Amino acid sequence: MRIDSAEKPYSCEICCISFKRRNSLIAHVRSHTGEKPYSCKVCDATFSMKSYLDSHMQNHSVEKPYSCTVCGMSFNIKSRLVKHMPTHSDAKPYSCKVCNASFRQKDSLVTHVRTHTGEKPFCCSMCSSNFSRKSYLVSHMRKHTKERPYRCDMCESTFGHKSTLVTHVRRHTDEKPHRCTVCAASFNRRPELVSHMRTHTKERPFACTVCKSAFSHKPTLVTHMRTHSGEKPYCCDRCGCSFTHKASLVAHTRIHSGEKPYDCKVCGSSFIHKYSLTAHIRTHTGEKPHLCSVCPSSFSHKPRLLSHIFSKHMQTRTGETKPYSCKVCSSSFEQKSDLAIHLLKHAVDHLTVS
Repeated sequence: MRIDSAEKPYSCEICCISFKRRNSLIAHVRSHTGEKPYSCKVCDATFSMKSYLDSHMQNHSVEKPYSCTVCGMSFNIKSRLVKHMPTHSDAKPYSCKVCNASFRQKDSLVTHVRTHTGEKPFCCSMCSSNFSRKSYLVSHMRKHTKERPYRCDMCESTFGHKSTLVTHVRRHTDEKPHRCTVCAASFNRRPELVSHMRTHTKERPFACTVCKSAFSHKPTLVTHMRTHSGEKPYCCDRCGCSFTHKASLVAHTRIHSGEKPYDCKVCGSSFIHKYSLTAHIRTHTGEKPHLCSVCPSSFSHKPRLLSHIFSKHMQTRTGETKPYSCKVCSSSFEQKSDLAIHLLKHAVDHLTVS
């Protein structure tokens, strides 16, 4: 639902966004000034809105006077106990008239019905975004206010969402509650389990609109689309190199910093990339997991397997087994590494002549 501009009499003098209520304008202006006038008396946290402070204070409240008579769980707010109680009953008295889905709580039905009607009654006072749930709006507002009210007691990290804090804490406790029903794998987050299950089902729901490629994970599709667009959004602020993957940029920056975070526990060697450490460990174990599908040969590194297939089992249209050609002269090579060495000779010759 759009509100006519005449119904938004309060305008921001900095960015000209208009608001229906004066207090919404005041809260918005703080996103420009950075002002956070509401302070927590227990810790050092500050907030731009009183409602955020009130929500934060519940994290400090030790008293939980409202107890569940079934499981003993206690709550600091009565409404949370009321919401909790239906979890002990199988009854779902609230039914959707459109699709017959049923729910334990009335507010869950109300929210569900909006998936049919498309209604999004919760409007952001700072931008044009609308939401079907109030909790979505509250989370969204933190993008404007930069609010991070949830603090980790173990490392002082702060988060905008309670669910993000819960997931973060599991990194300290090593808890992995989401377990695969097919194998023994377990995961920190449910989305990770959902992604993992596709390795068993072979499902690939994310399809490329340009070619026929399909992927099991949406981030993989997003990265794949950059092969069509040529987009390289991750740029090094030291040398200007750009990359399609954020992980590639992170690994690249280690060239500048000299950081080698992956250490071999056998010999102490350290590496920039995790896959380099994995490949190195095979020199100790003798493992050769990459098998040739044509002959019995096996290799410790995938590039060596590919080089083997090119040189031994594949031929070019002219019948040659040298797929790597020099663009300077007419020489060709069986392996890419041999071409690289050859190109160095051209570089040396060029320096000698100049």
